[in-house]
Amino acid sequence: MTAPTPAPNPHPGTEGRTPYPVGLLLDRRRVVVVGGGQVAQRRLPALIAAGADIQLISPTTTPAVQAMADAGELTWHARPYAEGDLADTWYVLVATDDPAVNVAVSAEAERLRVFCARSDDAAAATAWTPASGHDGGATVAVLTGDPRHSAALRNAIVDGLRDGSLAARQYRERLPGVALVGGGPGDPDLITVRGRRLLADADVVVADRLAPRELLAELAPHVEVIDASKIPYGRYMAQEAINRTLIEHAKAGKFVVRLKGGDPYVFGRGGEELLACAEAGLPVTVVPGISSSISVPAAAGIPVTHRGMTHEFTVISGHVGPDERSLTNWDAVAGMTGTVVLLMAVDKIGAIAARLIGAGRSADTPVAVVQEGTTAGQRRIDATLGTVAETVLAEQVRPPAVIVIGEVVGVLADAFRL
Repeated sequence: MTAPTPAPNPHPGTEGRTPYPVGLLLDRRRVVVVGGGQVAQRRLPALIAAGADIQLISPTTTPAVQAMADAGELTWHARPYAEGDLADTWYVLVATDDPAVNVAVSAEAERLRVFCARSDDAAAATAWTPASGHDGGATVAVLTGDPRHSAALRNAIVDGLRDGSLAARQYRERLPGVALVGGGPGDPDLITVRGRRLLADADVVVADRLAPRELLAELAPHVEVIDASKIPYGRYMAQEAINRTLIEHAKAGKFVVRLKGGDPYVFGRGGEELLACAEAGLPVTVVPGISSSISVPAAAGIPVTHRGMTHEFTVISGHVGPDERSLTNWDAVAGMTGTVVLLMAVDKIGAIAARLIGAGRSADTPVAVVQEGTTAGQRRIDATLGTVAETVLAEQVRPPAVIVIGEVVGVLADAFRL
């Protein structure tokens, strides 16, 4: 039986070399990076985050690297490497496309006993840069000798930590308190990484009707889920009752996640809930979410801004009509030329459209109504400001729906149909 031929090592010369893993504390210590191209651009953010005193030596840089220098995050010496540049240095990263320069820098680092990572030749390096990622207070670093394999393993581990499938809860107990988590517009994949991680650690989840429902199925069996839905013109849990629920469970020693649709502070009453918890002496974490005001139009092929067409967009809660107790200056809105995004306005769209037209906005202004945006039930209905009220009735549009008013409604229509 013939033995299988081993796959070629992408970095010949590294076979049998077992790196010694260590975390370098580089805060305020001199680190030299030679080369200002794409490799340096990827490596520099971690060195900046570590607080290193970064000396970048390169005749040219990418625009992103130059921006780091302009912001004072590193010192850029706009010249070629020269012998002596590594004096008093703790760590060196060589990232040029000139083999002669890379060899010279490595040689000086060897003489000075400074660990040196090389992007071009791992076998000639004295340090390897791991594929790294972060989850909460943990840093995951993987070294295999093959950057692609290292990155794949890193991704698998970090993804598992972030989505809770690899969480070791007994070693990461949350203190009692409340997290106000924005769940995004409805698609469970659009919650933030931090939001999903906190959800995996929850003892109690107080969920809105518009929060991504699929995420609740991922919760551990012991997690208590409390329905805090507010159905338009129907059943609802009063805000005061929601506040009391958050406080009572947190004071009972539980970690409570208030899972909300969209963003907690965009018509989500997150501020009221934070104030109530703060007055009760509870720690509160706020996790922003992707607001439906921009994500739902985007999912339906509508950019809320477009160069040369609009310089502003306005987001308005339409749950109160113009002739009721609305705080919106509808005449000013009608006089603007930009995009208007209406949330919670299905029932009031007739009155709103009439008010905008009466205040000078053209009845021919394009309008799109996007129902259940980003979910499997998403549908888009197009109309004009003059016809949108009858169109919503004829199409039997029901909340949740986002209404977009403005010329941007059709700007990507042809491309989006491709």
